[in-house]
Amino acid sequence: MEWFWLMVWWFAFVMYLVVLFQIIADLFRDRQLSGWAKGFWMIFLIIVPFLAGLIYLIARGRGMGQRQAEQVSQARAETDEYIRTVASSTPASSPTAQVSEAKALLDSGAIDEREFAALKAKALA
Repeated sequence: MEWFWLMVWWFAFVMYLVVLFQIIADLFRDRQLSGWAKGFWMIFLIIVPFLAGLIYLIARGRGMGQRQAEQVSQARAETDEYIRTVASSTPASSPTAQVSEAKALLDSGAIDEREFAALKAKALA
């Protein structure tokens, strides 16, 4: 039975740490909060951590969720933009363009007739 309660307390402690780190990340993510207010919250979190965490979640919880959602959407937009730039810099995906590139390689002597035929068959497949 002691093992069970030890696991319960460890779980509660880890969940407290997760919430605490979320609060600290939110403090530094918030651009509307002044530096003095951030410092006040950090001192309050150090001196009375449970009470400060509870008050922060009650007072600023809704904004915390909105800032997290904004960060996720911004990261998604940046990822999509990166994928678009990388995808547009890859060789053309049309079969005609692939065959013409293979023909240019054949004409330059970089590949032989057998490799050209294999590239052509792959592009047209």
